[in-house]
Amino acid sequence: MSARTLPSTATISRGRLRREQGVVLVVALILLVVITLFGLSGLRLVTQEERMVGQTYDRSLAFQAAEAALRQAESAVEVIKPTPSSGSCTDETSGVHTLRICPTPGATETRWTDAAFTGWTTATAVGTGTLAITPQYFAEYLGSTFPCGFEPTALPLCKRYRITARAGGEGRAAAMVQSIYSTD
Repeated sequence: MSARTLPSTATISRGRLRREQGVVLVVALILLVVITLFGLSGLRLVTQEERMVGQTYDRSLAFQAAEAALRQAESAVEVIKPTPSSGSCTDETSGVHTLRICPTPGATETRWTDAAFTGWTTATAVGTGTLAITPQYFAEYLGSTFPCGFEPTALPLCKRYRITARAGGEGRAAAMVQSIYSTD
């Protein structure tokens, strides 16, 4: 009978080490893939938030520009107090103030939604450089039969104007504002 020799413990542990090193490599690769996916997800989230902040800023700038044009037109209305006749929109000037004034609109006429309306006038630009926005506005004469006070029977009668201003557009956020302005 032949005697069998048992393998030494050094040989057994070397064999196990070789098998364990392969498992560690697979686990490390799986963890690397998972960490990479988390990193890409975080990057996508940050990029999306940057776009949202940029759009919010652009919308705010457009609103501020439209509001500035509205105030500019209200200031001109207060100084000029025009009373246009029928016809097309015209420019009225008094000192440093210029106002694009349109006659009383028809009952169903909404000039600000009409793409063919060419009565918009350019106001002072807001912002600088590539962020500058040049708003536009026009004013519509609504008549001179409105009470000046809060009571319907208040005298004297005042003139009223509807002022519409817009800013932005052309691939950027856009804003449009209106006010009804009353003057004596």
